[in-house]
Amino acid sequence: MALGLTIEEAIARVRADLRMGAPVVLHVPGGAAALVVAVETLAQDRLDDLRAMGTPALAITARRAETLKARAYDGDLARLALPEGAGPAWLRAVADPEGDLRRPLKGPLVSLREGGAGLHRAALALCKQARILPAALVLESSEALARGREAGLSLLDVTRAGALLAAVSPLHEVVRARLPIAVSEAGQLHVFRPEDGGEEHYAIEIGQPDRAAPVLVRLHSACFTGDVLGSLKCDCGPQLRAALAQIGAEGAGVLLYLNQEGRGIGLANKMRAYSLQDQGFDTVEANHRLGFEDDERDFRIAAAILREMRFRAARLMTNNPAKVAMLEANGISVAERVPLKVGRSRHNEGYLATKAAKSGHLL
Repeated sequence: MALGLTIEEAIARVRADLRMGAPVVLHVPGGAAALVVAVETLAQDRLDDLRAMGTPALAITARRAETLKARAYDGDLARLALPEGAGPAWLRAVADPEGDLRRPLKGPLVSLREGGAGLHRAALALCKQARILPAALVLESSEALARGREAGLSLLDVTRAGALLAAVSPLHEVVRARLPIAVSEAGQLHVFRPEDGGEEHYAIEIGQPDRAAPVLVRLHSACFTGDVLGSLKCDCGPQLRAALAQIGAEGAGVLLYLNQEGRGIGLANKMRAYSLQDQGFDTVEANHRLGFEDDERDFRIAAAILREMRFRAARLMTNNPAKVAMLEANGISVAERVPLKVGRSRHNEGYLATKAAKSGHLL
C-alpha cells in the first residue's frame, strides 16, 4: 500500500520518538521484540509501565562501560541489570558522565551475558542518530509487538533497517541559488537533503569549477560555537573563513558545509563534552566518557555530494588524513592535500595537541 511507511520513514519516526521520550518497538519478524525508550528522555511513568511488564535492561556503549568499569560482554556494548528501585535519575547518572567525579560509585553494575544483543545494538545506533546520549532501556518481551500496536507506538523491523542504519542515505539536491558572499560575488548555494529525514547539508560553489579537473574543496563540519560565536576553544571558525578566502582568491572551488556538529554527536552532546573538558579531560576522553567514539562523523556524505555535483577529483583543504582516506575509498580521487593551519591560540593549544596526538591531524 502506497500510504504505508517505507523503512526509511519508519527509521526517521523512531529517531524522532526517542528524542521526545516516546517508547518504540524494535523487532525481528518471527523472533525477538522489545520496547525501547531513550534514557535521556525517559519519564517515571513510562519506566513504571515497562517495569509492570517485566525487567528491562540498560544498554550502554562499550566506551561508556569502560568509564564505569562495567563488563561489555557483547563487545561494542554492555547490557546492565536494572537495580530494584532505580529511577530515571539513576539511569541518567549512568548514561551522563557530568557527575562522575562527584559521584563515581554508581554500582554495583551487573552486566548481562545471556541472550542476544541485536535489539540493544540497534537501539544505541538510533540514539546516536537522534543526537542524544547513547543509552537505552530495553525490555524484551513476547508481548512487545502487541502492546506497541495497542498503544500506537512506532514499530521498526531491525532486520530490514539494519543495513540502512549503517549506510549513507541517498542525497538529492533540492534547490540552488546565486549567493554573492564576501570572498566572491560568483557564489552559489546548493542544498542537499537525505532521503532518511536527516539533516540537510550545503555546498557553497564559487565560480565555475572545471568538472574534469581536481576541484579545490573544503569539507567543513558545522560548528555553531566556532563558526557563529567565534569560540576560541577550537580552530573551526578560522578554518571556515580561511578556506572560503582561499577558494575566493583562486576564483573557483567548493566548500561543503556538513551538519555534523561536534564531530557528529550534536550540539548538546558537544556541550557535555566541553563541560567534561573543564573537568580536565581532553576532547577524545570526553567523547569516550559520553559513550561515543573519537569521531562519529561520516565523510561518505561528502563524497556523495561531490559525485552528485559531478566532481571526481579534489584538491582537499584539510589537516586530517582520515578525510583524504574516506574520499579516496568512496570514489573521489585526492590529487593534493592542501594544509589549512590557522586559528591557533592559547585557548585551544590543548585541543590542537590532542587532535595531532590522538586523531592523527597534521598540525
